[in-house]
Amino acid sequence: MNNVLAAFIMLTRLPFWKIKEVPAECFKHVVPYWPLVGWLTGGVMAAVLWLAGQIMPMSLAWILALIARLLVTGCLHEDGLADFLDGFGGGTTRERTLAIMKDSHIGSYGVIGLTCYFLLLLQLHHLPLELLCILVLCGDCWSKFCASQIVNYLPYARKEEESKNKAVYNRMNRHELLAGFICGLLPFVLLLPIKLWIATLFPLLTFFLLYRLMKRRLQGYTGDCCGATFLLCELSFYLGSLILIIN
Repeated sequence: MNNVLAAFIMLTRLPFWKIKEVPAECFKHVVPYWPLVGWLTGGVMAAVLWLAGQIMPMSLAWILALIARLLVTGCLHEDGLADFLDGFGGGTTRERTLAIMKDSHIGSYGVIGLTCYFLLLLQLHHLPLELLCILVLCGDCWSKFCASQIVNYLPYARKEEESKNKAVYNRMNRHELLAGFICGLLPFVLLLPIKLWIATLFPLLTFFLLYRLMKRRLQGYTGDCCGATFLLCELSFYLGSLILIIN
């Protein structure tokens, strides 16, 4: 349970740390529980979207839902995406890319990338309210599972003492992998129309492409890579679902 609590402490700004003190070692074992945290972050987003959608235009309700998750997560993933885009956009070598990603200042690639990211997300307000609420929950959980696999396929690109959390994630054992898979896929099975199940493939393809990019450039991953992988996998799921719905 300490590992589960550590995952909620790490990925949200909610005061889970007040429940009990979690040993630092537990933060190395949080990755399998990222999809479980998605039940909370995606659930909050879906709840805000549903409630706001009852009294507001869908465009405004969708913006409020996005803001709600930003507040819950403290923009953790968006910060990672900006650093990732700056690093891979401005760096040409492994060392230069890692140095840029470690810089806390956002650059042109980060600004432009985040702008394009949110512009694409905003297009989803055209979907029906009920369906978008389901997509939000499913996309958060499944994309966190996909992103979590980066630790199983790549080593950490920096030294442990150079990491922001001062801890390097451990690779998953079979039981942890199964638990993460169930938490990531269960919302699909329970909520998503069967005709949209194929949308699970879009985050997998996105993950594979990002994995290849990180392996070639960094020979590993960083915390920023994890955040970027989650958001880009989630975005591909949304856009893939939109394509399937239109067609």
